[in-house]
Amino acid sequence: MGSVVRVSRVIHAAAPQVWEVITDLEHAADVLSGVVGVEVLTAGAYREGTRWRETRKMMGKEATEEMWVSDVDAPHRTVVSAASAGVVYTTVITLAEAGEATELTMEFSSEAPPQHGLRKALHAVMAPLGSAVTKKMLEKDLDDIARAAEHS
Repeated sequence: MGSVVRVSRVIHAAAPQVWEVITDLEHAADVLSGVVGVEVLTAGAYREGTRWRETRKMMGKEATEEMWVSDVDAPHRTVVSAASAGVVYTTVITLAEAGEATELTMEFSSEAPPQHGLRKALHAVMAPLGSAVTKKMLEKDLDDIARAAEHS
């Protein structure tokens, strides 16, 4: 049982500038207003296998997740993954040149093990709320990335 949330935005900056903002993990907490801290766990450049712990504040609470780059095609696409409590989360980030601008798309998906009984019913009720919160978070991330890329 999974869900997908997809958001896009045109950023008035070239794809390489946008890519630099997205892949600069050391400064992610300075750029993304929902991120309160990042601990990079892998030395070196952003690449497949890069790992970090990201702490976000959502709905008044902080949560930390370990994330990793599961695929990268610089400066066009990257895939970031995480796993928590049996759920696998994947965010596919694509950059498409649009003249002198860049269309940035984030597609967030989650895949949970099969649910039964009360858990299945609870998921059916809560999933739309989770998707709405996730969409709002991703849209805010896009706004923050745009602001940083357009002013760099």
